[in-house]
Amino acid sequence: MSETTETTPAGSDTPKIIVGVDGSEQSIVALRQADRLSRLLGARIEAVTTWTYPVAMSPYAITSEPTFEQIAEQTLDESLTEAYGSDRPALLTTVVQHGHPAQVLIERSTGAEMLVLGSRGRGGFKGLLLGSVSSECASHANCPVLIVR
Repeated sequence: MSETTETTPAGSDTPKIIVGVDGSEQSIVALRQADRLSRLLGARIEAVTTWTYPVAMSPYAITSEPTFEQIAEQTLDESLTEAYGSDRPALLTTVVQHGHPAQVLIERSTGAEMLVLGSRGRGGFKGLLLGSVSSECASHANCPVLIVR
């Protein structure tokens, strides 16, 4: 099983904007904002979704159900379709990577022009104004961070 699934179009040497995608409405807004910024900056978009195993589950469990990685890939694909329809940006890279969302996004932010995130994702308490992933990335990313609402 691969730890990271990545698709890279031509032009991968151009500047990039990282977008954290978890399927939430806020991440759809972040994808749309990243598209506007990418046109202004001449940058490609790297849409990143992460996945992990539940604490009580072995990574070696055998099942005929979709894997957590496959569920993450489907979430990313559905989010891209909701954000862009069938007209996805030409310089769009997708990444599905095993790991904690904030840690993966912070690592991938190295060398990026910007990291774009929704203010809240699917996890945590819905009443929080700023999600824990957004807050952690804003504090530790290796590039400017834009948090959209």
